[in-house]
Amino acid sequence: MTNYDSIDFSALDALAEGEVVTHSRVRDIRLPSGKVLALITLDNGRDHNRPNTLGPATLAEFDATLDGLQARAAAGEIQAVGITGKQYILAAGADLSDISRLGSRDNARLIAQRGHQIFGRLTELGVPTFAFVNGLALGGGLEIALNSTYRTVDASAAAIALPEVFLGIIPGWGGAYLLPNLIGIENALEVVISNPLKQNRMLKPQQAYDYGIFDAIFPAANYLEDSLAWADGVLGGSVKVVRRNEPGRIERLTKWPIAIKMARGMLESRIGTVPKSPYAALELLEKAKGGTKAEGFAREDEALAELVTGDQFAASMYAFDLVQKRAKRPVGAPDKALAKPVTKVGIIGAGLMASQFALLFLRRLQVPVLITDLDQARVDKGLAYINDEIGKLEAKGRLDGDSANRLRALVHGTTDKSEYADCDFVIEAVFEEVGVKQQVFGEIEQIIADDAILATNTSSLSVAEIGAKLAHPERLVGFHFFNPVAVMPLIEIVKTGQTSDAALSTAFVVARGLGKNAVLTADAPGFVVNRLLAKVMGEAARAIYEGTPLLTVEKAFQPLGLPMTPFQLIDLVGWKVAAHVQDTMAGAFPERFYASENFHRLAELPEVVEKDRSGRVTGWTKAASAVLKGAVGSSPAREAEILRRVQDGLADEIRIMLDEGVVPEVEDIDLCLILGAGWPFIDGGASPYLDREGASERVFGDTFHHPVIKGIEA
Repeated sequence: MTNYDSIDFSALDALAEGEVVTHSRVRDIRLPSGKVLALITLDNGRDHNRPNTLGPATLAEFDATLDGLQARAAAGEIQAVGITGKQYILAAGADLSDISRLGSRDNARLIAQRGHQIFGRLTELGVPTFAFVNGLALGGGLEIALNSTYRTVDASAAAIALPEVFLGIIPGWGGAYLLPNLIGIENALEVVISNPLKQNRMLKPQQAYDYGIFDAIFPAANYLEDSLAWADGVLGGSVKVVRRNEPGRIERLTKWPIAIKMARGMLESRIGTVPKSPYAALELLEKAKGGTKAEGFAREDEALAELVTGDQFAASMYAFDLVQKRAKRPVGAPDKALAKPVTKVGIIGAGLMASQFALLFLRRLQVPVLITDLDQARVDKGLAYINDEIGKLEAKGRLDGDSANRLRALVHGTTDKSEYADCDFVIEAVFEEVGVKQQVFGEIEQIIADDAILATNTSSLSVAEIGAKLAHPERLVGFHFFNPVAVMPLIEIVKTGQTSDAALSTAFVVARGLGKNAVLTADAPGFVVNRLLAKVMGEAARAIYEGTPLLTVEKAFQPLGLPMTPFQLIDLVGWKVAAHVQDTMAGAFPERFYASENFHRLAELPEVVEKDRSGRVTGWTKAASAVLKGAVGSSPAREAEILRRVQDGLADEIRIMLDEGVVPEVEDIDLCLILGAGWPFIDGGASPYLDREGASERVFGDTFHHPVIKGIEA
């Protein structure tokens, strides 16, 4: 067992420089029974936009506060200790922003040990401790509560989570041991592993209470008063805390190992074996079945030390910074004061993509939305889809009846294009062909106001060419969504040489209003995401036509850690779409992009690849095998050769895109890949991975980042 009190933590002082300290402010509360509860309020002195975080100076102050309270408890001055946070926030977890300054694995281990030393004291003060989770509680914030004797939660708290696996690490201040022993292994697997891998899903307070994380839940209006009264009842014995998953009630012999085995199979099928943190967390949860708390904490110390110093965590922190900071301040976006107010939106088309647009605009902007199509039957089908989706949201409780009816009243469908006259923002969702888009915009421009904005959702066509026949091409902007529209957080906003600042500003403001992150790109073939995905898919296709077996190609891409293999991705986006994108890219850059006529032949088939129940590609369909028969060569490539081609091809293309000014900086390319293609945080997008793998050096004799983004040397 580790004696935390004997450890010298002075090496952590290097991280305290510049820390926004979350102070531990104490006041005594006399409870109705006359007992005294010393209430610690965590507060960094900033508003809710800067959550409380737990850095070395914060922990040192918290430790000193506990010293004083322990002495007071021994003297009989207080009968309980409570912990809560500033308005809306308990704590957003550890402050790991300057972790690179630690310098070694031994020093990194100190982070886990310091948290264990201090939070472990919450059961050793001589009086019960109560965590009053009044708002956001992530990572270390939730672990404060888990280390406390009792826990309540505000029903309006923004989010409850242990998101560490999402960032390439594990819950290292008790969460991986305490949580499964509090709520059982199945629920713990959901919170610690599954939710972080589902785009960092958080728990709502009611869910967290239902799981057994909290002993009581109270409405926001009188949350603290109700929690204090409840605590008084616990202290006096009138409130009995019953936990359905008390250690003696948790079934460990059979259920625990079965749950672990199933979770391991799920991970291997969904994410492969490249990401380290999910498997490290799984091992900690497995071992939490037995042993002491001290042994569990020691295992967390070692796991966190290894992960915090690794390449995947360094890349994850880079990616996290892009998503949290750069995405919120888009480079190149004009002053938002130039944006035209959008009071009505027009959508040209009523197919699936157009209907998804309409639903998103309705829900987020809550302005009138018009959809049109060639005939009323198509319009009616689009309206039916929208109304059905609103109904599903209502059935799930995500919309109340009044809100659902209001949204239904805001959408209107017709074949009468004259109704575009009072639309401020019109976006097309028609067939991906320049002539078609030119025609519909030409018709609409005759109807809309002079200052109305036109937007195209093209995925790879030239926006300038689409607008070439407009009387006012300066009003046209590219506004490229990713599928599924409601889920994917990126919009590529494309600027032509004529796009006005007003149109561009409006596009950025609308994107923000839709809850999306926008990145400005030049009007170049494929923009960012599709250009680089075309490189990946093209290299996969090239290997197939050389004669490489399908599963060999799929396996070759595993070290990239992508959310889907190449042919899973092609099957998702559609073979016709993939063929079109490949043609566009090969047409623009024939020396660098691969396309084959067989793509189009395969695209005509109802099914191209066979997949198992988990969605993994297992082989070609009989029809696809027939198409490929005689079309492939006899020089199969090895896995390592395919991977190297992809790495070098991506490094080359990204360097060219930067030289061409497609985006301002390489960070914007990584941001696009993370938000628009689900590129893993553990790679940091693409450029940090390509630097570490030597592809950048091989291709252009330098690296994208200086210094290279990599882990701490042990």
